[in-house]
Formats: sequence, C-alpha cells, structure tokens
Amino acid sequence: MSAEVHIIRHPLVQHKLTLMRRAETSTAKFRALLKEISMLLAYEVTRDLPVKREKIRTPLAIMEAPVLAPNKKLVVVSIMRAGQGILDGILELIPSARVGHIGLYRDPRTLAVIEYYCKVPHDIVDRDVLVVDPMIATGSTAIAAVNRLKQVGPRSIRFVCLLAASEGIQQFHSQHADVPLYTAAVDEYLDDNGYIVPGLGDAGDRLFGTS
Repeated sequence: MSAEVHIIRHPLVQHKLTLMRRAETSTAKFRALLKEISMLLAYEVTRDLPVKREKIRTPLAIMEAPVLAPNKKLVVVSIMRAGQGILDGILELIPSARVGHIGLYRDPRTLAVIEYYCKVPHDIVDRDVLVVDPMIATGSTAIAAVNRLKQVGPRSIRFVCLLAASEGIQQFHSQHADVPLYTAAVDEYLDDNGYIVPGLGDAGDRLFGTS
C-alpha cells in the first residue's frame, strides 16, 4: 500500500493552528485551541466510518435513520505526554471511543526511543486505531509507537498529528507505508535540535506549562 498523507486545510483548522504557533499564546489558550483543533481533525479522519440504518420515532413519524455501526468502535492511542491534548478533543467528539496510552522517551545519550508504559484495550485486535501525538519531527517516536501497536495487531491504524516535518514523514513512511497520516500542516525543516521550523515550539511544554 502506498503511503498516504492527508493535510487538513479547513480554514478553521488553519486559523486555530496559527493562533497556536504564536509565541505569546498562553498555556491555557494553547490547551483550549489544541482541544478545538483536535475535534476538527477527528471530524476529517473519521468521515468514512460506516453507518447502519435504524428505525427511530421522531415527534412526527417513524423513519430509518443512520447511526454508527456498533462493531466499528474506535480506539484512540495517545503517545504520552503531549498526545493527551489531542485525545481530549477527540473524546469530546467520540465519547464512546476506547483509549490506550504509550509512554515513550528518547535516551539523551543514544537517542534511542525507550518505551516506559503501554496499556491498550484487550480487544484492540477487533478495532480501528487512531494514534495521536501533536508532532512528527524526526519520526522516531511515531515509528516506535506504531511498531508497538502492530505487535498486538489492530484492524487498522491511522496517525493523527497537528504538525509534521517532511523529514519525519519520509522516515515514518519508510517504516510504515501502510499507515495513513493526517496532519494540519507540513513544515519546512528540522533544526539542529530536532525542532520543527517554523513549528510552534515544544507541544508538551506549551500544553502543560513546563520548560
């Protein structure tokens, strides 16, 4: 399967992303914007969810109306810690989604990605997964997370992020060409410290008010 990259160009998404990029945006505002933009991203990512027809009664008549197919419940897997900001927004839109977490960090000496936590629903093999993290910079964390999920074999995987660097996308899809990527923007390059430029800084620090 060829690698897919979907850039969500909706004006509301792009406007909110611009507000998040601004250095003067406060932690509280950044957090609120990430939740809002995550709901909009989820709307685009899930537009092909299957529906079934169900008989309902309106105040005026009985009709056949569309509802989500009950066997297609999603699992949203958050890459800790910054993925929590996207997770919160998606759960506002899809409260019935199940949730998993993968904790990863990069060893400062070897730059290897180390997993320190992983817990996903036991029936994930029967479900479609959205992996969420605000950034794909080098791609190493995204690759490690999807590697881990493929070990338990969900029905499908999609990756949802706010920003991605072209280098990170290339690296990610060199390992996982079968995983579609959804993002609000693809930025120009990575600096010497691995930050996306122009980017928005460290998403986790801006989300939680740390440095």
